[in-house]
Amino acid sequence: MRIGLGYDIHQLVTGRKLILGGVDIPFDKGLLGHSDADVLVHAVCDALLGAACLGDIGMLFPDTDPEYKDIDSMKLLIKTYDLLKENGYSIINIDATVSAEAPKLSSYREEMRGNISKVLHTDSDSVNVKFTTSEGLGFVGKGEGINAMCIALIEKRSRKE
Repeated sequence: MRIGLGYDIHQLVTGRKLILGGVDIPFDKGLLGHSDADVLVHAVCDALLGAACLGDIGMLFPDTDPEYKDIDSMKLLIKTYDLLKENGYSIINIDATVSAEAPKLSSYREEMRGNISKVLHTDSDSVNVKFTTSEGLGFVGKGEGINAMCIALIEKRSRKE
């Protein structure tokens, strides 16, 4: 078994959609980034890539590559899953936390879990998503951005599979 840790943070700005866990969330701001800036999915990708020692999201999907400009981050998660599969790994579990002062996100939890588990070909009970605030402290606490952390547990499949 192998464990990986992922982290991502993006600035909130006007004129962008807020996409988290593949869900379009109604809000007056969105996350700034080269892709759709889905911090939750980016953290999941990095946790999985780290566990498999396959690099990181910036190395595999660089923001200097026009192919990834405004890309749906769920497509990056599909590519990450494909890399894991090609290297003989299966996912045991994902545990992620999103930190945002606003908007309130708990009503989107099941849709996010479903989106992520579908792409990763795993049961939704193997994907946990939690939400917290920064209690008004720092960049996130001032409502200037959103961050996400994720830990992933994977294992090498046996040759019989």
